[in-house]
Amino acid sequence: MTENSNASSSFVNIGERTNVTGSAAFKKLILADDYTAAVEVARQQVENGAQVIDVNMDEGLLDAEYAMTTFLKLIAAEPDIARVPVMIDSSKWDVIEAGLKCVPGKPIVNSISMKEGEEPFLAHARKCMAYGAAVVVMAFDEVGQADTMERKIEICERAYKLLMTIGFPPEDIIFDPNVFAVATGLEEHDNYAVDFIEAVKIIRVRCPHVHFSGGLSNLSFGFRGNETVRRAMHSVFLYYAIPAGLDMAIVNAGQLDVYDTIDPELRGACEDVILNRKVEGEAESPTERLIALAERYKGSNPAQEKAAEEWRGWAVEKRLEHALVKGIDAYVVDDTEEMRLAMPRPIEVIEGPLMDGMNVVGDLFGSGKMFLPQVVKSARVMKKAVAHLLPFIEAAKEPGSKGKGKVVMATVKGDVHDIGKNIVGVVLQCNGFEIVDLGVMVPWPKILEAANENDADMIGLSGLITPSLDEMVTVAEEMQRAGMTMPLLIGGATTSKVHTALRIDVAYQGPVLHVLDASRAVGVATALVSDTGFDAFVGGYKQDYEHIRDVRANKGQSALVPIADARANGFAIDEHIRPFPPEQPGVHVFDSWDMAELVEWFDWTPFFRAWELAGNYPAILTDEVVGESASSLYADARAMLDRIVAEGWLTARGVAALWPCRREGDDVIIHLEDTEEHVRLPFLRQQIAKREGRANMCLADFVSHDGDWIGGFSVAIHGIEPHLARFKAAHDDYNDILLKALADRFAEAFAERLHAHVRTDLWGYAPGEQLTPEAIVKEEYRGIRPAPGYPACPDHSLKPILFDLLDAGTNSGAILTESFAMLPTAAVSGFYFGHPDASYFGVARVGEDQLADYATRRGVDIETATRWLRPNLD
Repeated sequence: MTENSNASSSFVNIGERTNVTGSAAFKKLILADDYTAAVEVARQQVENGAQVIDVNMDEGLLDAEYAMTTFLKLIAAEPDIARVPVMIDSSKWDVIEAGLKCVPGKPIVNSISMKEGEEPFLAHARKCMAYGAAVVVMAFDEVGQADTMERKIEICERAYKLLMTIGFPPEDIIFDPNVFAVATGLEEHDNYAVDFIEAVKIIRVRCPHVHFSGGLSNLSFGFRGNETVRRAMHSVFLYYAIPAGLDMAIVNAGQLDVYDTIDPELRGACEDVILNRKVEGEAESPTERLIALAERYKGSNPAQEKAAEEWRGWAVEKRLEHALVKGIDAYVVDDTEEMRLAMPRPIEVIEGPLMDGMNVVGDLFGSGKMFLPQVVKSARVMKKAVAHLLPFIEAAKEPGSKGKGKVVMATVKGDVHDIGKNIVGVVLQCNGFEIVDLGVMVPWPKILEAANENDADMIGLSGLITPSLDEMVTVAEEMQRAGMTMPLLIGGATTSKVHTALRIDVAYQGPVLHVLDASRAVGVATALVSDTGFDAFVGGYKQDYEHIRDVRANKGQSALVPIADARANGFAIDEHIRPFPPEQPGVHVFDSWDMAELVEWFDWTPFFRAWELAGNYPAILTDEVVGESASSLYADARAMLDRIVAEGWLTARGVAALWPCRREGDDVIIHLEDTEEHVRLPFLRQQIAKREGRANMCLADFVSHDGDWIGGFSVAIHGIEPHLARFKAAHDDYNDILLKALADRFAEAFAERLHAHVRTDLWGYAPGEQLTPEAIVKEEYRGIRPAPGYPACPDHSLKPILFDLLDAGTNSGAILTESFAMLPTAAVSGFYFGHPDASYFGVARVGEDQLADYATRRGVDIETATRWLRPNLD
C-alpha cells in the first residue's frame, strides 16, 4: 500500500472483535450475559476505524439465535455504532435469518455458497434479497473450495448467473474467491496469490458491479510467529490485489506496513512469492529465498546482543535481580556462588538478594507488567540458585529459609492432569510460599496425612474432569471428620465458584476458597497467612457462597420438560443426505503418525491460554499488552518443537474405527460383524424447555433408525516421561510445563488430523475437502467428533465402552483411571458422526425422569447413575 494510493482509499476494513470465534474477550462477555460491555466492544471498533462490523455468535454453549438478535437490537439503538453496516456471520442459516429480522439499514450476510447444491444456495439468496441484504458468496461448490484461478472463475461466474436468474442486485454480491497460504514449501501452492488476483480481475469483468473480499491472515500462515514478514506479505498482497478489484477484508489497519517503507530486500522477496516470479540467475525459488530471509527478522543483531550483555558488569546483587526478572539462568550458579562467598551464611543469600529479586518478580506479576511464562522462567532461575546453595546450608546444619507459608497441593484421585496445578505451585513459590506437591491421582488419606506431617497452612486441590468434583467433596468431608480447620483451596478447569458454594463449602466448616487461576492464587494465599486480614478475607468468601446458595434457592432453575416431551421434540435429520457407507470400514491402527505433519495442524490459541495469556493466535503475538511475552513463549515453543521432531522425543499412536449401527430411541446400537455382537451406546437428551422451532437435541438424533454408520477414535502422545524427569532434575519448571503443553497440542492436532483422514479417506464422505487452516480451527467441515465428558456427551463413563470397542489399550496405548481420566495425559478420544446436520450442543441440566431412564438403559443402580451425571442434575 503506497501512501498516496487511490485504490486503497476506497478499501473497506471489516472489524471482527464482535465475533465469539475471533475474540476471547467478546466471547466471555456474551457467555456472561454482559451485553452492555459487549456493546462497548462494537463502539470501540467503530471508533478505531472499522467501516463494517462482523458479528458472529457461533459458540456451542450459546443459544446463538438469541445472542445474535439481542446484540443486534442493542447496537441498533446506538447511533454511533448503527452508522456502519453489520455483517451477520454464522454457519447456521436460522441464526442469519433471525439476525436479518432485526438489523436496520442494509446488512451483509456472511455467507452463502453452493457447497450443498444450487437449490439451497438460491433459497438463501432469495431470503437475503427479500431482507435487502448484501451477501458474501464463497467460492465453494459441491466439489469443494476453489483453489485454482480457473475454479475460482468457474464457481463465481456460475453463482453470478444463478443469482441473476432470480433478479439479485449484482452490486449486493461480494465474492470471496478464497485466499490460501503461499510459500508453504509445496509447489502446488506457489500460484495461490496470483490465482486470487487474476481471478478477481477476470470475475470483475465477467460479473459486472460485484465486490470482492478475502481472508488475509491465511496468506502468510506458513510464517506464523514472524510478524515482520507477515505484515510485509499482507501489505504487498494488498498493493496488487486492491487495484485488481479487492474491495474489503478483515484487516487490522495498524498491523499493515506502508508499502514504500518496507525494507526493499524483504519487499522484493515478498513480491517474488506473491507474484510467483523466479529471479533470473538465482537457483533458489522465491519460497526458499523468503524463508532464508525471514530468519533475519527473527533474531537479534550484534549491537543488541552487546547491549544485552552489559548487565554482566553490574554488582552481583543487581545481576541476580536482573537474572530473576528476565528469567536468564546461564550465569546464576556463578553469581550465586559469588554472593555466597560475600555473605556470612549461605542461607542469607536466599533470604536476602534472591528473595529481593523474587519480590520484584511478584510485584511485576501482581501489577500486570509481567506474565505467567516469564514468572515460570524466573522460578527456574530461583530453583537453580537454591539447588546450588542447599549443600552448603545442610553442611552448616542451618535451618531452611522460612517462607510465607506452606501449601500441600494435589490433583485428586482418578485425575491425571497437573499443568494448571504446577503453574500455581511455581507462582506461589516465586512469592515466598513453600510447596509440597503430592502429584496426581492422590487419594484423600494421603492428602490429609501430608497436610498434618508438613504442618501445612493450607491444602490446594486440582482437577480437570467432572468426576474430580465428587472427589473434592470427599476430601472436604474427610477434613471435617478429622476436625481440621486449615483453608481448602479449589482450582482446575472443571471447578467453579457455584459448585464450590453448593457442594464443597457446605461439607467443610473451615475456609473453602475457589481460586480462578494462577494470577489470583498469590493474593488468596497471602491473605490466608495474614495475621490481620484473615477473618475479613475469609468472611467475604463465606458471604459470597451464602449469597449464591440464597439466589439458587429463591431463583429456581430453568424449566425442564418431561423426557417424553423432549424426545417428541427431538431433531429430525434429513434421511436423504445421510453419508454413504465407509470406503474402509473396520478398525485402523496408526502406530507412529508423522510428528512434523502434526505441527502444521496445531491450534495455538489454547496453548497460550494454558499459560494464562489472553488472545487469539496469531494476533496475540502483536498484542499491545501480552504480545512481547507471547512472542517469546512462542519462539521457545517452536525451538522445542524442532527438537521434539528432529530427535524423536514423542510418538503419536492412534486408532480409528467405523461400525455399522442403527438408532433405537436415544441409544445407538453398534453391530460388530466379526463377533456378531451388539453394543449399546446410550446418549443424553436436552430437557431444558425450548422456544418453538428449537429441538431438544441428542447425539442419537444424528443416526438413522434404518441403518447407518458411526465411528470412534483414541489418540495418545507417548514418550514424555524421560524428558520430564530430565527437566525436573535440572530444576527446570519452565521447560517441564512447556513440554506438557506442547504434548497436549500434539494430541489435539492428531485428533484433528485423524478426523480429516476419516472424512476424506476412511469414511470418504468428503473426498474433495479443501479447507484453510482457519476453517479447520473453526470446525467448518462436515461431521462432528464429540467426546465423553464434553457438553454434548457429558457422561465420562461411556469411555470404557468406547475403549473396549477400539481396544484402545493395545492400539493407541491409552488407558483409563478409575475416574475415567486418560493416560497418558496428552490423549483425546471420542465418536464420529458423519451426517451433514450433525452439530455440537450442550445437554445441560437433566431431570429425575431421564436419570432413572438412563440408569435402566445403562444397567446400573440409580446411585451410580447419579454419581456419573451429578454435574447435570439439580
